[in-house]
Amino acid sequence: MGIRFSITSVLFLFLLSWTCFTTTEAYDALDPTGNITIKWDIMSWTADGYVAVVSIFNFQQYRHIQAPGWQLGWSWYKKEVIWSMVGAQATEQGDCSKFKGNIPHCCKKTPTVVDLLPGTPYNQQISNCCRGGVISSWAQDPATAVSSFQISVGQSGTTNTTVRAPRNVTLKAPGPGYTCGPAKLVPPTKFISNDKRRKTQALLTWNMTCTYSQFLAQKTPTCCVSLSAFYNKTIVPCPTCSCGCQNGTCVDPKIASVVPAVSGKNNLEPLLQCTQHMCPIRVHWHVKTNYKEYWRVKVTITNFNYNMNYSQWNLVVQHPNFDNITQLFSFNYKPLSPYAGINDTAMLWGIKFYNDFLSQAGPIGNVQSELLFQKDPSTFTFEKGWAFPRRIYFNGDNCVMPPPDSYPWLPNAASNLATSSFSILLITFFSVLILM
Repeated sequence: MGIRFSITSVLFLFLLSWTCFTTTEAYDALDPTGNITIKWDIMSWTADGYVAVVSIFNFQQYRHIQAPGWQLGWSWYKKEVIWSMVGAQATEQGDCSKFKGNIPHCCKKTPTVVDLLPGTPYNQQISNCCRGGVISSWAQDPATAVSSFQISVGQSGTTNTTVRAPRNVTLKAPGPGYTCGPAKLVPPTKFISNDKRRKTQALLTWNMTCTYSQFLAQKTPTCCVSLSAFYNKTIVPCPTCSCGCQNGTCVDPKIASVVPAVSGKNNLEPLLQCTQHMCPIRVHWHVKTNYKEYWRVKVTITNFNYNMNYSQWNLVVQHPNFDNITQLFSFNYKPLSPYAGINDTAMLWGIKFYNDFLSQAGPIGNVQSELLFQKDPSTFTFEKGWAFPRRIYFNGDNCVMPPPDSYPWLPNAASNLATSSFSILLITFFSVLILM
């Protein structure tokens, strides 16, 4: 009995798969539990409200918050105001005309808060504040993967039963991309004294969890991958228009020397060097050398954005031979193993004060390293693109890979490629006949 599919059935399956994809787009298979958790700890009551410590924990393994830093917003449940803040500030004061004498720090119904900058006077700081909103990823540097500030709230209620959590929490880091859930009441946070002999706890604690979606963050990708190998003269470039196409706003490399320097002034609006791919970042993977028991790869990251310096950048690469990596040069390395028994994903980042700063487009706008792998005779091969990565992420965003049929092939693989392509065409043709 043959299997027949009606047009209605095929359309239903397509819509079902599309729906599943769009509703799970924030899920990251390489960091399945990664999120940003905002913890709101009420530490003491005041005459008309409370004092709280708000902490932003980045539990994402490799996605950090880069300059110009995070912005945290919310809506008050009642008529709350912010009397004062330490370690952060509201971007607008709002209308405080009804107050006589003491004027609140912010009277807006929907305040937006930003971190203070480095160099802030000590009497305006608390622990984990004042880094300009930059937060490291958890795997890269757990010590700087949290940002905190203190807030004094008025007109809010002064007991556990009358106080209300902020609503509609938004997190920009620094642009869109994060979706935050509602505040949840959790067991109060406990704090251990410096001598480790006493525990205190918050009077009340709320948690808000935010997850990231690359589709919400930007309409186009932010990086692409090019490939080459010692056994083939062909250099496979990034796919054309990987991150958009030229529209007259890019900078011709021939006149790049006259582009004004914007070092240190990171701008969310990119000013890109004109390329065929139009990506801010290109990652090049070059299979460099073949030894008897080892093989070597050179990785180069190039910045094509004149408006951006990438500090604390990182790269995540998926390749089956990372379970036998032997040595790295000039990069840090940490294996990412979200699933037991599978060690095929590596996180790479620069060495502090050496190459952890990826400068804007220009002569010094690149960093590079070499990776040495030991061969496993049961799996190693240069055939069929095995030596190239399966996926690459830059700063947590998935990069556009070249199509597999364009990878550099071994010199004797041309005839095999033609035969393989013809076989695929035949299989496709007969499959269509069966379904008709």
